[in-house]
Amino acid sequence: MRHGKKLNHLGRKSAHRKALMRNLATALITHKRINTTLAKAKALRTYIEPLVTKSKDNTTHSRRVVFSYLQNKQAVHELFETVGPKVADRPGGYVRVIKTGFRRSDASEMAMIEFVDFNEVYTAGKSQGGGGRRRRRRGGGGGSQKAAAAATAATAATAAGAGEEEE
Repeated sequence: MRHGKKLNHLGRKSAHRKALMRNLATALITHKRINTTLAKAKALRTYIEPLVTKSKDNTTHSRRVVFSYLQNKQAVHELFETVGPKVADRPGGYVRVIKTGFRRSDASEMAMIEFVDFNEVYTAGKSQGGGGRRRRRRGGGGGSQKAAAAATAATAATAAGAGEEEE
């Protein structure tokens, strides 16, 4: 049974896995978007989310904690100077994993992992959106009654408008 075994070992020993996560995290911070296998992308998401949360408050302690994970000064600088301030108001969910199909050679499932706030294509569409209330689907019933009432009100309004035009 695998109760409580949340970490994906990725078929590697612990030192190799740490080095892999460190290199993937450094590449993601540097390039803001990388392509890798789906399993590695999901493992990287759980690895990097706490580091981005720590980068939101720019203190010496949080820099040292992040450096102990990454072991790369340039990546720590990039994380704290560009990524941290940009995601400061976001309450988690800093990265997005998008499946991109299967690799030709061994048919492993590939994915693209990217920072959410650094994709201008998605953020431009969201900022122009309507905002307002969020719609939820639920089975509360009465939807057909409301639709029927709205339809009768609309027909009555058009009939009244047609009557005014005749006069």
